Amino acid sequence: MFYHDKKLQYKVRVDKPNPKFAKMLQQAIGGIEGEIRVCLQYLFQAWGSRGPVKYRDMLLETGTEEMAHIEMLATAVALNLEGASNELKDEMAGNNPLVAGIMGGMDPRHILSSGMAAMAVDSNGVPFNGSWVVGTGNLAADMYANVMAESSGRTLATRLWEVTDDPGMKDMLSFLIARDTMHQNQWLAVLEELGGLSGVHPIPNSFPQEMENKEFNYTFISTDINATQSKGDRWAAGPSMDGKGQFRFEKARPYGEEPILGPPMPEGHAQVEQMRGAAQRPKSVVDKVKDKLS
Repeated sequence: MFYHDKKLQYKVRVDKPNPKFAKMLQQAIGGIEGEIRVCLQYLFQAWGSRGPVKYRDMLLETGTEEMAHIEMLATAVALNLEGASNELKDEMAGNNPLVAGIMGGMDPRHILSSGMAAMAVDSNGVPFNGSWVVGTGNLAADMYANVMAESSGRTLATRLWEVTDDPGMKDMLSFLIARDTMHQNQWLAVLEELGGLSGVHPIPNSFPQEMENKEFNYTFISTDINATQSKGDRWAAGPSMDGKGQFRFEKARPYGEEPILGPPMPEGHAQVEQMRGAAQRPKSVVDKVKDKLS
């Protein structure tokens, strides 16, 4: 169950409306780095959380906070668009307002589709994509996904802060940047509580490492044709980051054989030339015995 307060989590003030900036703010709403993504990511992780209840509760709290961030940004978009209506009315007497809006960097759908309001799209007008939402059911893997999401979101917010000279927008963004700082640290704190690098890695830590192919589990395989670039680097020599192995360097080489596929199925209707020229897989001993018996 969710409750709503009519007041915003933090003040949203636009001193000078800017429809172009409204379009840019859409990325922070419906883009891959945006608030819809982290909101749904944390909520779906919570709804599927198994194990200690405190992690589910924390994810629910933070996912709900992200709803408030969407609300703030949607309000900011609407306020930035308020200055566009009169300008467009003036232009309609002469120039084509939609063409002028496009040339000026404004999103015409803010007029045509939403009536001067935010939409669940990115800055290019592409709808939010639910496939960006990560929820694996593995707490450690999800925490890393959350750190990445907050890191890319904070990067976006700092870039938006740089491109606006509106004091109100800078103030709102400074709040969102601060919350991203907290959330990055929050997810890292969970990873530390789970045992840090040595405790959570390799993820999942529930799979027995003796079942891995130990010839490759800490080997850096270099595909550089000179095979010298990474030889002495941290990821190619010395103890592994999880403390459970030793990095080693190896030049890439094939361990398998050249794949040979069977002929096309007649029902697949490939070309006749494909049927005649199909490579034949070498017969195994079992196949040869079957041929003799038949």
